[in-house]
Amino acid sequence: MKLLASLVIGLVTISHFGFLALEMFFWTKPVGMAIFGSTPEFAAQSAVLAANQGLYNGFLATGLLWGLLASRTDIKIFFLSCIVVAGVFGGVTANISIVFVQALPAALALGLLWGARRELNHAIA
Repeated sequence: MKLLASLVIGLVTISHFGFLALEMFFWTKPVGMAIFGSTPEFAAQSAVLAANQGLYNGFLATGLLWGLLASRTDIKIFFLSCIVVAGVFGGVTANISIVFVQALPAALALGLLWGARRELNHAIA
């Protein structure tokens, strides 16, 4: 289960680096506008906000990468929890799809991580 948790956390990490790229560098490009369903006018008006959002996604991804490389469960739990909260908030306030794209994968990774910890604790006991 530990390997599966790490793989899912890795996928969440990669997706958040992808969100960083989309929001910071491709927001006003055809691919970004197609993915987010925006118009050139809206993309131009909201580019600074999107870049800020992308930067935050980069921080979340970097935190998960740190947790993976350092094998620190506490760091992984913290950043996955942040992603779940941000994803639920985004789903409620902006677009429900954010729950499925952001919060659900992070919640799955969190559940797998907790399951792996329980397995380890039972193996030790």
